[in-house]
Amino acid sequence: MVKKISLLLAFVLVFVSGALAQESNGDETFKGFDPGRYIVDEVLDHYEWEIFKIKNTDVSIPLPVIVYSKLRHKFYAFCSCKLREGHKYKGFFIPEDGKFRGRIVELDAQGNRVRPIDLSITKNVLAIWISVLILFWIFIPMAKRYQQNPLSPPKGFHALLEPLILFIRDDIAKTNIGEKYEKYLPYLLTLFFFIFLNNLLGLLPFFPGGANVTGNLAVTGVMATFTFVITTVSGTKHYWKHIFWNPEVPWWLKVPIPLMPLVELTGVFTKPTVLMIRLFANILGGHIVRVTFITLIFIFAAFGVAAAYGVSIISVLFVVFITFLEMLVAFIQAYVFTILSALYFGMALETDEH
Repeated sequence: MVKKISLLLAFVLVFVSGALAQESNGDETFKGFDPGRYIVDEVLDHYEWEIFKIKNTDVSIPLPVIVYSKLRHKFYAFCSCKLREGHKYKGFFIPEDGKFRGRIVELDAQGNRVRPIDLSITKNVLAIWISVLILFWIFIPMAKRYQQNPLSPPKGFHALLEPLILFIRDDIAKTNIGEKYEKYLPYLLTLFFFIFLNNLLGLLPFFPGGANVTGNLAVTGVMATFTFVITTVSGTKHYWKHIFWNPEVPWWLKVPIPLMPLVELTGVFTKPTVLMIRLFANILGGHIVRVTFITLIFIFAAFGVAAAYGVSIISVLFVVFITFLEMLVAFIQAYVFTILSALYFGMALETDEH
């Protein structure tokens, strides 16, 4: 509720300040600053990882571009620094406007923009690799220690993680799946800690944080697809019977028009879709709220130094507050995604006794 109010307040302030600026100078930007473009750029994926900015110079980490041209039927690999500032390289460029804004394109014979098959290592991809390496660095030594001495008490950072692991095992896996929980526990642990870690890294304003991994629909879609596949493969005959011919549903809702079977079958696909959208929307919304309050400083700078300083105090306070709130949301969203996945697995394993 607090996040919704903050988001509404931020957008109202942006709208009002934009209206005032356009009334005063008729310009859509604020002394060269376009808040809409800035917000979108902050939440989208990029081919470089910006570290910081000195005056008008961006200090960033260039990443490898790997594309397959549909027009020339050929693979190309080069550094993303070749495409900086609208430059073209081997026929490829990154447009700053239009449908494919911020994405690598090439031009066909008619001058139309065409997207190649893009296999580039983008900012989000690199962030995923970094988070995976961090998870390996944390959990592989932890697993080895337990293998060597299972009864030894955890120490240091591992002592902080063990209650989380036990919580996922006892309160999520066992409770929702049942006696066969051990087969699904590795996936649920991986799911929870991957989402939780990337949610936290996304709150950091400096490298290796700042990437919008779990606020990317492709990433949440892949995780939801894994849950869907595992649920479908694990489904017992009783689970599928409940979907296609539920004995508790009156026959006239099943024949001659299979109304309820269609509803139940639709639910099989809507469940992972809800998983995907819920995580994506909550994390993306948090990023937009924080970035919007930051843009207010630059927007009100168009009205003078006093206005910029006055709004900056409010903006910084709101950004700090939202960041602390997002730390809680980071855990809640990882928990919700994990417990719903476990719940779906438990439903797929249902028997006549249930």
